[in-house]
Amino acid sequence: MKRLAIVNLLFFLAVSLYGQNLKSPDEFLGYELGTRFTPNYKVVDYFEYVASELSNVTHHKYGETNELRPLVTNMVSSQANIDNWEQIRTDNLKRAKMMEGSPSGKQVGIVWLSYNVHGNEANSTETAMKTLYELARPNNSKAKAWLENTVVILDPCVNPDGRDRYSNWINQVAGTTPNPHPEAAEHNEPWPGGRANHYLFDLNRDWAWQKQTESAQRMEYYHTIMPHIHVDFHEQGSNSPYYFAPAAEPIHEQVTDWQREFQEIIGRNHAKYFDENGWLFFTKESFDILYPSYGDSYPMYNGAIGMTYEQASSDLAILTDEGDTLKLSDAIAHHYTTGMSTVEMASENNERMLNEFASYFDKAVSNPKAKYKTYVVKGSNHPDKLRKLEEFLQINHIRYGKSSTKKPISAFSYQAGETKNVSVEDSDIVISSFQPKAVMVQALFEPDTYASITNTYDITAWAVPYMMGLDAYATTERLSVSDGKPSYAAPEMNVGSRPAAYLAKWETMEDAKFLAEILKAGIKLRYSNDEFTVNGNDYGRGTLIITRKGNMHLGNRFDSIVKEAATKFGRSLNSTPTTFVDSGKDFGSNGVPFLEAPRILALRGDGVSSLGFGEFWYYMEQELNYPITMVNTDDFGRVNLDDYDVVVMPSGSYGSMLNERAMEGFNSWIRSGGTVLAIERAMNTFMGKGGFSLKRYASDAEQKAARNQTDEEKEAAALTPYAERGSRYESSRLPGAIFKLKVDNTHPLGYGYDNHYFTIKNNSSRYAYLPNGWNVGIIESEGSYITGVAGEDAKKNLAKSMVFGVDNVGRGAVVYMADNPLFRAFWENGKLFVANALFFVGQ
Repeated sequence: MKRLAIVNLLFFLAVSLYGQNLKSPDEFLGYELGTRFTPNYKVVDYFEYVASELSNVTHHKYGETNELRPLVTNMVSSQANIDNWEQIRTDNLKRAKMMEGSPSGKQVGIVWLSYNVHGNEANSTETAMKTLYELARPNNSKAKAWLENTVVILDPCVNPDGRDRYSNWINQVAGTTPNPHPEAAEHNEPWPGGRANHYLFDLNRDWAWQKQTESAQRMEYYHTIMPHIHVDFHEQGSNSPYYFAPAAEPIHEQVTDWQREFQEIIGRNHAKYFDENGWLFFTKESFDILYPSYGDSYPMYNGAIGMTYEQASSDLAILTDEGDTLKLSDAIAHHYTTGMSTVEMASENNERMLNEFASYFDKAVSNPKAKYKTYVVKGSNHPDKLRKLEEFLQINHIRYGKSSTKKPISAFSYQAGETKNVSVEDSDIVISSFQPKAVMVQALFEPDTYASITNTYDITAWAVPYMMGLDAYATTERLSVSDGKPSYAAPEMNVGSRPAAYLAKWETMEDAKFLAEILKAGIKLRYSNDEFTVNGNDYGRGTLIITRKGNMHLGNRFDSIVKEAATKFGRSLNSTPTTFVDSGKDFGSNGVPFLEAPRILALRGDGVSSLGFGEFWYYMEQELNYPITMVNTDDFGRVNLDDYDVVVMPSGSYGSMLNERAMEGFNSWIRSGGTVLAIERAMNTFMGKGGFSLKRYASDAEQKAARNQTDEEKEAAALTPYAERGSRYESSRLPGAIFKLKVDNTHPLGYGYDNHYFTIKNNSSRYAYLPNGWNVGIIESEGSYITGVAGEDAKKNLAKSMVFGVDNVGRGAVVYMADNPLFRAFWENGKLFVANALFFVGQ
């Protein structure tokens, strides 16, 4: 036994001495941090290396990107904490009421540092390596002391695909000596830039919606830990001093006094170090805590102290307006300092931090600070929408069930916009505010988001019932909620043998996915432009009529293709032995058009919004799963448009692509039967042009009336004090609000919708009703405004305007969408409009 003890001691000493020789990032990489940008694989290599050298550092792969790059974290703490991590983790989940029982182990704080969510804000990944090294370095006595009661999780790159797009580019174009002049090539990225991920999504807007694979995998991992502090490292303009918390107003009313206070404590500690180094900084400006899907707000709404840190962007080196040269090494030093300062404050305030975290969730389950105590989503909603809601609640770990309350209750109706009495039924999905995720529930479902000031950094309205098109209610009454899951209608397969036609209703995006699937399989079909009845069953506009006639070439495969696709997407499928209808038009009528599989071209490249293109690309590949041809704007003039049926123009400026001659050719193709989908700013390509009826205002008189100000309003604007200059344009602001549209659901663009739709409006651009086209979605009046920040002039200007419309041009059509239904992929209820535009309009 004595010999064994000696062997163990020698082994421990050898490991300790080996750890003393831990390579710094400079030594491991072979170059000094700050002299170039490190490829993602080398960053991962370094994180793996440190974990392999030290037993108090662990390495974890939590996912993979679209381009197959690993998503990883390292955890560093004292050896005792690492050995006892499972106890620490489960104790913390018990504090958060996400596990039964009470914490029983040592109180240990958890700090999560996330780097490089925006790929071209790339200095923070370099910082991650330095921070890991300094936290892990055995002879760093300060860090060693902090880690006695703190676990630090470092995610070196949230967005590896975007970062490598940026780092590969700048390492190629930068010379051996960085050029600090802002006009140099190394400071001007080509389209689409490195900010976004593979599908060109901004991952810092995706925390709640989790549409991107990086977000979904990260949040699954996040919820197994629930950290007490989360920091999101960013970059901003090169002439801005460093930003750190406390955050700016508006701060959501659910943010606690403690969360505000601890942001202040941490910020003051940062300030101490910055002052010592003579570094400038600012706080309480620009970056607010309102929109729930940020890397600071989402953790904040989940009990943590969420913070954004913003370093001026330097690339490798850049001249600032003050005449100084900001270097990458400077940026690393600043981010490193705030990261270490955060760990220091977590350690020093460990006991109170954990007690306040536990108190946050105690109050959530016993006495939530919320106007509305219960949300009721009616079981009469389409089953597809209810399934989509359940998925959304589950990924955010929001509890729901059904209520035993059967008496009528007074509740706010999202659809009606007023309080009314409603009965709660067994089929309803009921979400109580009395649960661990109480604050998240309130932030996501509240009909009106409270904002202390209107000057916000992002959109200001997103309530889930509007987003998903749900008949739902919010009540101030607390209803009992059981764990039982409501049930709703399952798809039915009512088909005979060798029917004359299969019939599938057109109501949700799942129907569009089914259509895409059978079109790719070579199925030929028709669709209804009018309501009809056959075999005693009623069908609405847009119903897919899949006749055996036209598909004889498929033999017996015809039936199996249709049935298997219906099963795959959970579609109800009926059949009929005859194409002779009881009422409406027979299936052989010219009024029942043939649906030809559209050949779709989507524009990308210079002039096009990278985010707008990414949203359409993601929609087609990951949601609709239908093929498109992506063409750069520079190459559009060489495309034979006769090979395509639909051209999609995401938001952007197309002036350089469509000169006068090119526009003539484009116009000719449209007149010959082509369809264009123009989204947001792309509409300006056609405004005021010959052959198109799109205008801002129907007449000079309408324009004058919309822009007319009273003498009192003009005087008030003119006399605005300079100190209040930010408020001078409040009346025209519209940073993402919800408006109710009147929908013409008899037009193919409106198939599958009710006679109204709630749109998320991110701009105040208005367009007159089309005099010679179809106004499918319109804002009727100022009263169409529902919620969110929208200035009075903006609301007034948008009255009597077209949002969704179709301009008939010869045998073709231009579909206008002034609002983007695919915005960030989370506005679920708008996606069918795009499918309608691609498959029905212009057929």
